[in-house]
Amino acid sequence: MPTGVADFAGDGAIRGLAELSNTVTHWSEYDRGGHFASLQAPDLLVADIHTFFRTVR
Repeated sequence: MPTGVADFAGDGAIRGLAELSNTVTHWSEYDRGGHFASLQAPDLLVADIHTFFRTVR
């Protein structure tokens, strides 16, 4: 299953761990946002979700 990961500032997501049990096909890193990206950087999150889903249609 294709998986997309958005790593926002201050979030502890680590690519190596994500790749252990997922097929990471989309990876993004942002310098703002954080654990609550939907509240802290909704513009980045929405754009990233759109970008990822365009690749799996």
